[in-house]
Amino acid sequence: MLQIWFGDREDANYGPSWFQHNYHPEWFEDPFVQEMVLAVDQSEVRSGLVIDSPVLGPIPPEKLSGGLQTLIMIYEKPSLIFDATSCGENCAEWLLKIGNQKNVTVCLNYAMPFRAAEPFDLMILNENRVVHTFRDYVSVAIRYV
Repeated sequence: MLQIWFGDREDANYGPSWFQHNYHPEWFEDPFVQEMVLAVDQSEVRSGLVIDSPVLGPIPPEKLSGGLQTLIMIYEKPSLIFDATSCGENCAEWLLKIGNQKNVTVCLNYAMPFRAAEPFDLMILNENRVVHTFRDYVSVAIRYV
């Protein structure tokens, strides 16, 4: 399940920095990661070392967007807590998809819009409460962001 802490946490990691220093090329062999790359950055994985971007051409994984790098770290290192504030709206559905596969915890400093994926199961750690609709999610989020 996706668990969200609204606000900063000392134990939260910054996804792009972790990605830059810790990613493994073999992660890009995973079809789920390939789908995320296509959906979030509209790019195609050629190998673990080359991504085909429609804007930049062939790029290394280090040049992917910060939001996508954070998503990949959350997916690949579910035991760590990542600050998902660098993730834009296009990452919302992917955070929920990751949370459907693994228990992950992120912190956020804004109310990421999850409305397109309703109903969902999302734990708000600040109140130890599971929410299922965007309305319930926002009613909790506005107290903290």
